[in-house]
Amino acid sequence: MKFNFQKITKTALILVYLVIIAGALVRMTGSGMGCPDWPRCFGYYIPPTDIKELMWSPNHEFSKGQVIIKDEKLWVAKENFTTKDTYDVGNWEAYTKHDYAEFNPVHTWVEYVNRLVGALAGLAVFIMAIASFGFWRKKTSIILLSWFSVFMMGFQAWLGATVVYSVLNPVKITLHMVVALIIVAVILYILDKSKALTHTAISFKKDTLFKSLLITSLIITLIQVVLGTEVRQFVDERVKMLGYENMHLVMDSPIINFYIHRSFSFVVFGINLWLYLRNRKLNLGYAKATWVMWLILLEITSGVIMYYFDFPFGMQTTHLVTASALFGIQFYMILESGRKTQQHLA
Repeated sequence: MKFNFQKITKTALILVYLVIIAGALVRMTGSGMGCPDWPRCFGYYIPPTDIKELMWSPNHEFSKGQVIIKDEKLWVAKENFTTKDTYDVGNWEAYTKHDYAEFNPVHTWVEYVNRLVGALAGLAVFIMAIASFGFWRKKTSIILLSWFSVFMMGFQAWLGATVVYSVLNPVKITLHMVVALIIVAVILYILDKSKALTHTAISFKKDTLFKSLLITSLIITLIQVVLGTEVRQFVDERVKMLGYENMHLVMDSPIINFYIHRSFSFVVFGINLWLYLRNRKLNLGYAKATWVMWLILLEITSGVIMYYFDFPFGMQTTHLVTASALFGIQFYMILESGRKTQQHLA
């Protein structure tokens, strides 16, 4: 299985990015509470599509753990039973994790798909960890990091549950996003180290200033992601208060983090432009420096469109996913800069 390890690892990485995309869609559509419980959805493994499935009715079979909405509260079936002609409170217990009791079929299924993709990504990372035992005699760090990735995926799933139980607490949402990027970084590190053992990895010319700028740019990107997540939470709250028909009013009085986030974009652009030009001037060989510039331009463009055109559909997802891709490529370039080199620049 060692010979297929690269393919397995790349698959795991792609699926983790799909989780990030799915999560962005959840945020964009306001579907974070589409499933008010975890890991099931309204107590079902396959969620309901109609509110009638969540309402009490006579002569209806319920399984233990299934949920209904009654008196604007969630109630959980204590055991398997069939309802009689009248409602029997003894068959139910109140859901105590939170008091959110709304059903929107679109939100429910968007959140459910997000969870399915997460489960698939978790399975892929687990398979990667099993396959990593092929490096037992050559690189045990690959094995340790692969199993650390499994642990992080489990931790991320637990975080997802706490986000739901907290009814989308902003701090927990931000932490959820940061952990996703940590998982991306660990898998990229595994990918790079395994490539050095199974393939002839391309080496790059060494330049101390270039590497320092790379590390700086990555840190700033991570700060931008955190600030962006907080701005996004502010936007969510404003939309909830004003309604979608008043999107033009959402950014009338933005929080200070918005201005910091916007100003930092110029710093990000400047540092990465410097990297791009230095890479070309010294012929360092980092082809991904061009990808970075395109991603930054797309990131800035999507941000401008959101601000000046009242958050058109899809722009928020584009903005978040682009930032995640940017982080991944910048981190991988740092790994490339640490490879053995044959030529050094003064």
